[in-house]
Amino acid sequence: MTDDSWQPPAILLTVDLVILTLKDSRLQILLVERGTEPFRGALALPGGFLHDAQEPIETAAKRELLEESGLDAETFHLEHLGVYGTPGRDPRGRVVSVAHLAITPRLPEPTAGTDAADAYWHPVDTILSSDVELAFDHHRILTDGVERARAKLEYSTLATAFCGPSFTLAELQQVYEAVWDVRLDPRNFYRKVQGTDGFVVPDGLTRKMETGRPARLFRPGPGKILHPAMIRTVESAATQGSTR
Repeated sequence: MTDDSWQPPAILLTVDLVILTLKDSRLQILLVERGTEPFRGALALPGGFLHDAQEPIETAAKRELLEESGLDAETFHLEHLGVYGTPGRDPRGRVVSVAHLAITPRLPEPTAGTDAADAYWHPVDTILSSDVELAFDHHRILTDGVERARAKLEYSTLATAFCGPSFTLAELQQVYEAVWDVRLDPRNFYRKVQGTDGFVVPDGLTRKMETGRPARLFRPGPGKILHPAMIRTVESAATQGSTR
């Protein structure tokens, strides 16, 4: 038996983006300063509403990235992160957000647009460990995005998405150290990377360093899954390098 008077609830759909990169050997997150209510003046993840019912969600994510930060999503690693729809998360009504994780190897300076007053890169550890309040439930979304990146570094080749087209093993190690917030022993790390089929392949070139011999360059290999995995340990950063 059906109730002919039933009407579907009014639900609005948005996209939010957790955009990560490395700067000064630290994991950084792109945040915008909201220029409109609600939460005017607060820091938030880039994002916004779909244009219309016909706009694909991934298209909306790429558009919002360009509009609010001036960054081109075509050069990013972009993946679906999760759906966030707790009632009351947005004072404008029942709003469901489809969040995405994006990773860029380069660090362009963002330029704010549309409803964002400004856009900045911020160290992730500072945002997550401080009393900074992000708009909506963006602290939770950011936490989930960072944990997704940390976990995927264990079993996938995602770490190379933080690097340029070619990179040294020292630069790849910096990715793991920044994302995991650890210190790794270079010899153990290099041996593990080069012993993992399909992770990286030699580029055939070298890069002149400030001191010492030129460093060999590598590029991403054909593999997507790491076997064996680069497992994180629960030990302190000071001891992880010697136990891996």
